[in-house]
Amino acid sequence: MNGNQALSSSAKIPVGISSCLMGHEVRWDGGHKANSYILKTLGEYFDFRPFCPELDIGLGVPRKPMQLTRHGLNAIHCVSIDDETKDFTPALCECADSQRRWHEQLCGYILKKDSPSCGMAGVKVRGETMSSEDGIGVYAGTMMENFPDLPVEEEDRLGRPALRENFIQRVFAMARWQKLLELGLSKDRLVDFHARHKLMIMSHDPGSQRNLQKIVAAMNTENLRENAQEYLSQFMAVLRIPATRSKHVNVLQYILGHLNGSLDAGKKQQIIQTIEKYRIGRVSLIAPITLLSHYVNAHSDSNISNSWYMDPYPSALRLQHVS
Repeated sequence: MNGNQALSSSAKIPVGISSCLMGHEVRWDGGHKANSYILKTLGEYFDFRPFCPELDIGLGVPRKPMQLTRHGLNAIHCVSIDDETKDFTPALCECADSQRRWHEQLCGYILKKDSPSCGMAGVKVRGETMSSEDGIGVYAGTMMENFPDLPVEEEDRLGRPALRENFIQRVFAMARWQKLLELGLSKDRLVDFHARHKLMIMSHDPGSQRNLQKIVAAMNTENLRENAQEYLSQFMAVLRIPATRSKHVNVLQYILGHLNGSLDAGKKQQIIQTIEKYRIGRVSLIAPITLLSHYVNAHSDSNISNSWYMDPYPSALRLQHVS
């Protein structure tokens, strides 16, 4: 059973999203920022839960825009652009806290870039003498503090293939984790979860695979929930580390090593050549994975065929170019 089969074929994955990205006319000027890739492609697999914190705290449409400000070494505040006495910071923090019930059901969140309420990072902050771009939207910041393991990305960064693929991979991994919890937390299920993600973890940070293995091995009835939370936090942190071409090559060679005894010289050489083409950037990652999957399935190597590295999410969401 591959990773996608572990999830219901009909159920979409719950993902939070800034309402304006869904085409809702909720921005300060009455407009929206509908994103076609999000709506048409990701919408096939994600059950989007749109939310606008600025409307939730009682602001209308249209309205005066907000901005982040900093005075001296003081904390950043979110205020009206024409009246700094109108400080929306407490209301936006409280708004994020009040949404905990549905936030905890999410497997990811897509936020609006540069928004003083929803921006994930790099939001402009006006200072007394100069501006900087080191701010975080107040609602977004509180939400991310409440759920530090939740995959979060901005719509603008989803236009960058590597970041998009990383986000999608993390969302599907979180969905599998949520499925595990629905079935009931147990050491056996955690062992299986780790085993199926082992190669994926290795493609991000080989050393962390050993650390996560130790957490799983140390689990018992008394510390199960505590260790499971520690595992999740480290696991999601590892997936945020960019997977590199060289790390992927190491994983591909590891898989080939499992097949060495069942391949003739010609087939082995074909795989080696395809991995080398990937290493030098002539083919995309899907090429060696597809070839290896054929032989893995033919030789019934369940340790590899059950790995979510081989099939992390629907093929329609995979990069089609060299990665």
